[in-house]
Amino acid sequence: MNSSDPNHTSHHSADPKPASADESNASALLDTVRQWAHELGFQQLGATGIELSTHEGYLNKWLEAGYHGDMDYMVRHGTARSRPDELIPGTCTVLSLRMDYSPEARDPETVLNDGEYAFVSRYALGRDYHKLMRQRLAKLANKIAEELGGGNYRAFVDSAPVLERAIAEQAGLGWIGKNTMLINERAGSWFFLGEIYTDIPFPADPPKTEKHCGSCDACLRLCPTDAFVEQFVLDARRCISYLTIEHGGSIPEPLRPLMGNRIYGCDDCQLVCPWNKFASPSQEADFQPRHQLDDIGLIEIFNWDEETFLRRTEGSPIRRIGHARWLRNIAIALGNAPSTPAVIAALEARRNDPSDLVREHVAWALAQHQ
Repeated sequence: MNSSDPNHTSHHSADPKPASADESNASALLDTVRQWAHELGFQQLGATGIELSTHEGYLNKWLEAGYHGDMDYMVRHGTARSRPDELIPGTCTVLSLRMDYSPEARDPETVLNDGEYAFVSRYALGRDYHKLMRQRLAKLANKIAEELGGGNYRAFVDSAPVLERAIAEQAGLGWIGKNTMLINERAGSWFFLGEIYTDIPFPADPPKTEKHCGSCDACLRLCPTDAFVEQFVLDARRCISYLTIEHGGSIPEPLRPLMGNRIYGCDDCQLVCPWNKFASPSQEADFQPRHQLDDIGLIEIFNWDEETFLRRTEGSPIRRIGHARWLRNIAIALGNAPSTPAVIAALEARRNDPSDLVREHVAWALAQHQ
């Protein structure tokens, strides 16, 4: 990793040797770190070692099947993703942290059932979580360095090849469910994950070896595009989150009618998960909806020019997909919307859009209303 990468933070002490702590106070030290994390707004912290060989096997099998789609970077990183000490030499402990993000927003089921409105994944309704969590992780890493002394620390939030769910499972934060999300018995799955790699040998927390999904398979049955090959295996190429966010090209026509009004991400497999009845609303103001994205009409946002799009998505994770993909996604949703003169007029207005990608999907959408 390049130390100038804005998506990670690091601390290097003058003493490169790992800090020592005898077994009698190691657990107490970790409890102190947990308290610091809680004061910074994290709901949970767990510690684990760096042995991820079982999960490495799962990852390799998944990649070999091509389920990663266009996400070629997952192959390029090789084993660094599943071997923390290859990514950051000297790492012997990974601290895994979760931060709840469930916003106070318009009922998602109501939005999904209203074909004239846009559904945006709950995590993207507010400000981009990367910056907030990165700053908090940096403060925690610095606090550990100042108070405990010694050691090297690197903090990550989706900014490096990290098997964050596998690490979190081994750190006791939850179990990886049938929908491949990390599920916590007290918080469901509406939370973000972040990591601190360190060469301090903190004691490992007990992993969540038992998966508490039982016989429930609601997430698998209710996936709009049948993206789950089997339990615990997701084919990203059929996943609406992948299609609307990661995929840069044309969306396969057979999948378009199945996407409904989901224009950025998809939460269906979380919305039906019974464990999410235990989720608590986030207390972070940054995670609350901005610009009415939880309750906004498709036609309104389809009319945004690029300047408006950039202004209205400033500080949002949505901005990274760019204006053309934004319009592509909304065109599909309008193709699936009720046929009204306003819908058809909005599509007609972009029939000659400068983007080939937009024109293709607008043409498809108009055909749906004939």
